[in-house]
Amino acid sequence: MDTRSPEIALPSYARLTCILLSIVIIVYGLQALANLLIPLVFAILFSVLLFPLVQRLEKWRVPRILAVVLCLILALTLLTGLFYAISVQISSFSEVFPQFVKRGNEYIDSIQTFADERLKIDRNRQLTEFRKYINQALAEGGTILTSTLLATTSIVTNLFLVLLFAFFFLIYRDFFRSFFYKALKNTHRTKIDNVMTGIYEVVKDYLAGLVLVILIIGTLMSVGLLILGVDYAVFFGFLGACLVLIPYFGISLGSLLPAAYTLVTQDNPLKALGVIGVFLFVQALEGNFITPYIVGSKVSINPLAAIIVLILWENIWGLPGLVLALPLTAIIKVIFDSVDSLRPYGFVIGEAEKPRPPIKNLQELAEQLPKRAKKVGKVEEKE
Repeated sequence: MDTRSPEIALPSYARLTCILLSIVIIVYGLQALANLLIPLVFAILFSVLLFPLVQRLEKWRVPRILAVVLCLILALTLLTGLFYAISVQISSFSEVFPQFVKRGNEYIDSIQTFADERLKIDRNRQLTEFRKYINQALAEGGTILTSTLLATTSIVTNLFLVLLFAFFFLIYRDFFRSFFYKALKNTHRTKIDNVMTGIYEVVKDYLAGLVLVILIIGTLMSVGLLILGVDYAVFFGFLGACLVLIPYFGISLGSLLPAAYTLVTQDNPLKALGVIGVFLFVQALEGNFITPYIVGSKVSINPLAAIIVLILWENIWGLPGLVLALPLTAIIKVIFDSVDSLRPYGFVIGEAEKPRPPIKNLQELAEQLPKRAKKVGKVEEKE
């Protein structure tokens, strides 16, 4: 005897209301729990990145706890070295800071002269407005400094949480798999394994491809800046390459700092335009050739969906949302593709299929039917 309660058939407007309320609750929950969820998601991605190395050590008969600890120590050492190199590079800017200030004052003076002679704006009025904004900036300086210190403390805290969460994810990975078996006991285990494998593969390929893309883009931009004779070319090149984490806009934003630095420290505006040109050229290569061929179709999200999810996740989690938008959407797409009722939504997120050529006659239709039947059979076997 079937003891399950019958499903209640709701009218379409009631279903739509329930869906909208669920979305509102989910979005509110994501925002309210951002301080917990953001480090948790980063830890999941970090665990996926470290898992192949942990697995290799375990095959060499290294105990799991020791293997995880060694991998985390190695990752922490690499991150510490990276931050140290960045801090050394930034501290070297102090040597050219007086020159930066001097050239900046020259540009301000030229702008004041232009406004006085061409726009008929008196210098005294300019100085009054300038003092007004300076006083306002100084008044807000304490707040800005406090916010910066809090942000720095938050970054250190989140880094510790990411490492701690990643440790437990790697240690208890079999335990979590058993949890999904128990929570989804009405679903065949093979299907659960396929979904988890699909999520792991898409995240792993995305992260590995992203690291390779950053290395290639950083090298290209560093070479371009060296050819232009820009100081700190390697630093600016790889700083801009890291901004590829923000799709579509990151590299363009990365060109602003080296262009401004070149404009102030060197008396050649054309060179500053050349810096922007190098970044835009590399961005064109990245968008059309580098990322598509390296990352491939593993993160198959169409451009329209990508832009929409970038805006959505930025509104929910800010800058971390921009960084996490594509991998999270790729994970959601894998889940949607595995659930029959959600497949249309996974389809609309993914890359658009190429339209089939029109069938001209019945003979061509008869030739295509066996091929289509084979494709359908393969899809059913995979499922």
